[in-house]
Amino acid sequence: MNTDNDGETAVAEPIVTTQSTPKSKTDLETQASRQPPYHVVILNDEEHTFDYVIELLTKLFAHPLATAEELTLRIHHTGRAIVLTTHREKAELKREQVLGYGPDPRMSISKGPLGCYIEPAPSD
Repeated sequence: MNTDNDGETAVAEPIVTTQSTPKSKTDLETQASRQPPYHVVILNDEEHTFDYVIELLTKLFAHPLATAEELTLRIHHTGRAIVLTTHREKAELKREQVLGYGPDPRMSISKGPLGCYIEPAPSD
C-alpha cells in the first residue's frame, strides 16, 4: 500500500443548490394588476370653459386632443365623465392634481377647480 498522504483524508465539499427561483418581471406585473381599479370622474359646472377642461385633460392625463374634446363634450352633456381608470393610488394623485389645477382664468366667475372624485370601478 502506498501511504504518501501522511494520514490526511480528503473530504468532499457539499454541493448546495437552491430550490427557489427569482421573481420574474411577469410575476411583479401580475401582482400589480390585482389591485382593484378606480375611476377618476370629472363633473360639469358653469364656471369652467371648454378650453380649460380640454387643457386640463391633455396636460394632467396626457389625453390626445381628440380624446380630450370628446370627454369634454361628454362632461358637458351628461354632467360627468370617467377620464381615467387606474389603481387607487394613481387615481387619488390625479384627483388631487385636478383639484390643484385651480380656477379657470378665462372666466371671472370661476372661483375654484373642477369637481372631481374617484370611485371604485367594477372589477372582473
